[in-house]
Amino acid sequence: MMELHSFKEYQEFNEDKFTKRVIFNEGGSTVFVLNFMPGQQLAPHKHPGSEVYLYVVTGSGTVIIDGTETQVSTQDVIHSGGDGLLSFTNNGSEPASLYVVLSKTPSKEYAKDI
Repeated sequence: MMELHSFKEYQEFNEDKFTKRVIFNEGGSTVFVLNFMPGQQLAPHKHPGSEVYLYVVTGSGTVIIDGTETQVSTQDVIHSGGDGLLSFTNNGSEPASLYVVLSKTPSKEYAKDI
């Protein structure tokens, strides 16, 4: 089975706070879009037991993972283990959208079979 969605449907901005729009939530993976106006931020948090993949669709900002700051912009891709303390700030002048995939970390037994 295939599902097709338009990214633009999930690119919604709010002047008061960043928005999160879930696209898929299937089997051990969640896919969503985070949308930030300039100055908005995602507080530091973790995703234990998951791998985190971020794709910067539009805009720019600062990703901080375990205290390490990295400037990111359109078409950058970031990966982090879910145990890392992660935050994002849109410190650019344009709105920013991040395409996020959270995928459960496979067990060691499963990884051996791959």
